[in-house]
Order: sequence, then structure tokens, then C-alpha cells
Amino acid sequence: MAERVNHITPEGFRRLREEYEALFAGERPKLLETIAWAAANGDRSENADYQYGRRRLREVDRRINFLARRMKEAKVTDPARQPDKSRAWFGATVTLADEDDNERTVTLVGEDEADAGAGRISFHSPLARALRGAAVGSGNTGRGSISPCRAPSSSHPARDPAWADPLAAPRPRRRRRG
Repeated sequence: MAERVNHITPEGFRRLREEYEALFAGERPKLLETIAWAAANGDRSENADYQYGRRRLREVDRRINFLARRMKEAKVTDPARQPDKSRAWFGATVTLADEDDNERTVTLVGEDEADAGAGRISFHSPLARALRGAAVGSGNTGRGSISPCRAPSSSHPARDPAWADPLAAPRPRRRRRG
């Protein structure tokens, strides 16, 4: 199976870079200084500053490596340069309407910048895959992971507060087979 492309908006890439730099140039040197000071105090087995510092340093290094890998694999895609703006592709802001005409606005973004509470969903999520290529006003119906929807009815940047908690929608119960 081929690796899928890690699309990211320029804003999302900037946020990843800022977090990387804050950890690498800010927090990591402070931790190294704290660990060196704690190690100089003697008995490391009972030194909480030393033990916590080492543990936190491992966490920070793990996050730095993760961010470096994600930035290396990222393909920065500017949504403003999409050739077909009449269809829902990466970076599109889409308004969905359910059976009761409740509207929710989502933006299709990269995996690293997805935040359902802010109305940004991953381009690779099931809902986004159902919306890909849909035309404005098409009235296509589909069953999304959150609620039934008609895909895209309009495109506007307004945010619906009801969209803040995607887990608030009722979920079907699964029965265990025994």
C-alpha cells in the first residue's frame, strides 16, 4: 500500500515549525541545565529533579523527532492555489446541513492541523473522503461519521457553536458477537 501524502497548509506548517523551535531552542536547553545541576548534587537514585528532568527530556526529544519527521514528510499545499475552487478539495471550507437543516461548517485540512472543536477536519477522515470533489450546491447526500449530511450547500467562514463537540451526536451501539 502506498504512503498517502501528508498535505498541510502553510499556516499549519508554520505552527509545526514554531513548536519545534520552541522545544529545541527553548525547553530542551533548560532541561539539560536542570539535569546537569541535579546530577552535580550527588545521589541520582533519590534525586527527584534529576529523575523528572531525564523523563521530561525523553518526552521532549520524542516530540522533537516526531515534529522533524512530520515536517520532512509534509507537502505544503496552499488552498488558495487550488485549480478548481467550485469543488471541495484540500483547504476547502464546506457547510454541511443535516436532515433538520442544522448547518455545520468544516474546513478540510491536513492530519497535523485537524481540530474538530475548531471545525477543522483531516482531509483523510471518513467525512472528508465523502466530501472530496463535491460541488457547491450539489445536494449530494451521504452518511458521515457524525450525522447524515448534504454536501456542500454553501461556502462561508462562519463557525457554528453546536459543532464544537463532535462526540455529542448520538452514536450507534455495536453489539458484541459471542
